[in-house]
Amino acid sequence: MSNPQPATRPADHAITKPPSVHVRAVITWLAIFPLVTLGFFAIAPFSEGWNPVLRAFVLTIVVVPVAVYLVVPQLMRLYASLQAGIRR
Repeated sequence: MSNPQPATRPADHAITKPPSVHVRAVITWLAIFPLVTLGFFAIAPFSEGWNPVLRAFVLTIVVVPVAVYLVVPQLMRLYASLQAGIRR
């Protein structure tokens, strides 16, 4: 029979307060703006004659998932590590 792992107590984990809505907005903007800028230049050669709404639609199909699933989480981790360093 194996020994069960001891139960973790809430005090064993650092409890961090989530960033304010304003910090999250800035982090999201920091993710979206460069992605939109790069995406705009990337699709410009073949989307020149497209309707602007279609161009925005195609651009956001790529930019939003990349931002939400890749870039924003990384920026949030960076922010958390910076905050942890400031608190010490």
